[in-house]
Amino acid sequence: MALSVFGWLWLQRTGAPPAQDSLPTTPPVLQTPSTTPTPPADAPPTPTPASPDLVLAPAPTPPTPPPAKAPEPTIPLDLSPGATNPLGTVVIRSNRPPPLATATNTAQDFSLSDTNRPAVGVSTPRQILGMQLALVRRGFSSGSLDGKFGLQTKSALRAYQEREGLPASGTLDAATRNSLALETDLTSLYILLPEDLSRMRPLSKTWLAKSEQDRMDYETVLELVAEKSQSHPSLIRGLNPEMNWEAPQAGMTLVVPNVERPPLRGRASLIRIHLGSKTLQVFDAEGKLSLHFPCSIARDKEKRPVGELHVEKIAVNPNYTFNPEVFPESEEAQQIKRKLIIQPGPNNPVGTAWISLDRPGYGIHGTPQPEQVGRTESHGCFRLANWNAEQLVKLAWVGLPVQVDP
Repeated sequence: MALSVFGWLWLQRTGAPPAQDSLPTTPPVLQTPSTTPTPPADAPPTPTPASPDLVLAPAPTPPTPPPAKAPEPTIPLDLSPGATNPLGTVVIRSNRPPPLATATNTAQDFSLSDTNRPAVGVSTPRQILGMQLALVRRGFSSGSLDGKFGLQTKSALRAYQEREGLPASGTLDAATRNSLALETDLTSLYILLPEDLSRMRPLSKTWLAKSEQDRMDYETVLELVAEKSQSHPSLIRGLNPEMNWEAPQAGMTLVVPNVERPPLRGRASLIRIHLGSKTLQVFDAEGKLSLHFPCSIARDKEKRPVGELHVEKIAVNPNYTFNPEVFPESEEAQQIKRKLIIQPGPNNPVGTAWISLDRPGYGIHGTPQPEQVGRTESHGCFRLANWNAEQLVKLAWVGLPVQVDP
């Protein structure tokens, strides 16, 4: 009995040795907690072996696990171009081929003068070009696009205002701006193709040499690009200031005006030519104005027919018969003394379209110099830019009335 009491006292001072054959269990109160790992909170309890000589305290309640951390609120991403987010900066990419590093497609970089501005409403080449493009898409051409507010642009704008029942001020006022809806891309990209380069032809200076050419095609790439985009060559140069026009190569990307022709519906009911304003207008079957073009007229007033004419023949990509009798001022014509045939092409004397009228020698046709339309005079015919003449022949028909007003 004395030995048992002594042993109990000794255990109270030193602590009982751990059991040798048992698995790790929840430690008794008298044992150092760090000597045995605490089992998971959801583990089943392990029975503790009974000992007649050792009284153990009940196992403590396992600690309650901390509550799960609430998820952080989702922060919406700003997907606007250039916005900074935790994941980085938003970059919007396009599959359109980029312009050359030396090119620009911002209208404020035009190498154009700000002269000839309208009195109100329009003040920059960018705004004027946007207005010209919007008018073209509605059938109102100012001739070669140039980003300048000249007489032909003002004439096209006034004609549009009259058709739409707006005040015919000839300026881009608020009502006209809303009607035209100018929210469009001003420029697009044009990639030079090998086929473009193969079309180049040196333009002969004499009528005889011209008659020997296989085709009257474009003489330069600048001429080709300008005509395809209905633009003045100076505008194309301004949009591509670093372009070497003397050494063009296939694959080069150029910035050009984003021009679109209006859709054509039905056929025309009347062509009206105004000699005073040097304009040609087309009316649809309902008598509504559908197309407006600048045109050149005869230099000699006696050769300007007034009254009603009619369409007699229509030809696309015509050849041209040079008659020396029509050019008495030409020394070469007087020496040749015979007719010559000039092959088709945009540099053909009548351009890419011809409409013969029922007065001998008179017609409506294109021209190899579209930027001069309305600014120079002809021998008697009515000249249009090639792209406008091509539109007109699609609406014309044999017998169509052509009214020529003073």
